[in-house]
Amino acid sequence: MASEDKPEQQRNSVSLARPTLQRRPSPFVIADRPEERQLGISTRRLTVNDFRLQKTLGTGTFARVWLANLKEDRLRRDRVYALKMLRKADVIKLKQVEHVRNERTTLSDVSGHPFITTLIASFSDAQHLYMLLDYCPGGEIFSYLRRARRFNEATSKFYAAEIALTIEFLHDLHGVVYRDLKPENILLDAEGHIKLVDFGFAKEVGDRETYTLCGTPEYLAPEVIHNSGHGLAVDWWALGILIYEFLVGQPPFWDQNPMRIYEQIVEGHIRFPQNMSPAAQNIIGLLCKTNPTERLGYISGGSARVKTHPFFEGIDWDDLYHRRMKGPIIPRVDHPGDTGNFEEYPDPDVSNQTVYTQAMRDKYEPLFADF
Repeated sequence: MASEDKPEQQRNSVSLARPTLQRRPSPFVIADRPEERQLGISTRRLTVNDFRLQKTLGTGTFARVWLANLKEDRLRRDRVYALKMLRKADVIKLKQVEHVRNERTTLSDVSGHPFITTLIASFSDAQHLYMLLDYCPGGEIFSYLRRARRFNEATSKFYAAEIALTIEFLHDLHGVVYRDLKPENILLDAEGHIKLVDFGFAKEVGDRETYTLCGTPEYLAPEVIHNSGHGLAVDWWALGILIYEFLVGQPPFWDQNPMRIYEQIVEGHIRFPQNMSPAAQNIIGLLCKTNPTERLGYISGGSARVKTHPFFEGIDWDDLYHRRMKGPIIPRVDHPGDTGNFEEYPDPDVSNQTVYTQAMRDKYEPLFADF
């Protein structure tokens, strides 16, 4: 959902056997009974024509996210969703088939976590794949950070703690590495809590390593750049970079030339401002160890060692998980479908879109069966 065009610097992510599907009740029939609602299902009961597409929330090279509501839900016009539309032909052309499959699978597996966007359902048609997600009206944390220039330590600690809980959940319960942690992929809900979005680079790896070069240059761990194989430890590195950016206003490694960013990352030397607290400097330094076997979060003790670090002193982790702690920034949201916290985007240009040909369909359609 993150925008590709940012006013101060462009930070694009780079991409260097499930069960047989069955016809099930539409999730919306039982939406008012949460205990019975099925999340993350693939359904043949929905089509894009069932929705009123109201406004673009974000765009990418092969996807567009819309604020949408069901046409038939006349009594609940305030019940809105984020509908992610992915063009099959472009997914294939840009060699993103595996990433898109991983995104749908991962979101289906982790739906229901308080700090992860909820996949309600997925479906497809002749040209597109669709993921129906919960709508997060607060917008990107990126926007709030740029407006404030930097966050104070209390605010940074709150968001870092919610992110740490999310990483712990992904790693320890699902063996999933997220691989694209950055402010553009963190939204705020109406109560000021985070929602992690865009799982296109997420992958279940467990204790294995993977070699795909993907992520955003400023947040790549050294082992990704070395192409020596990487695993769960890359998310803890990215958390360290993110805490630094929250506190300083920009990431520690930055240059107009991405290759120079990579050189800085591999060198691993972080310059800390004098006014940054010792606890903040220490946790960033431990999370950003160039050797992943020495990195906080990945070393013995895992995520528990992160949570007991002095930087997080005062955090009640149980209260945080259950959202009993108040968010430091409460977005202005006037109604459930308010899009005031999102940027404006031009209408989609349909004149030169790649067509999903019969040859493509014959080769790739079985890979999209999960939708």
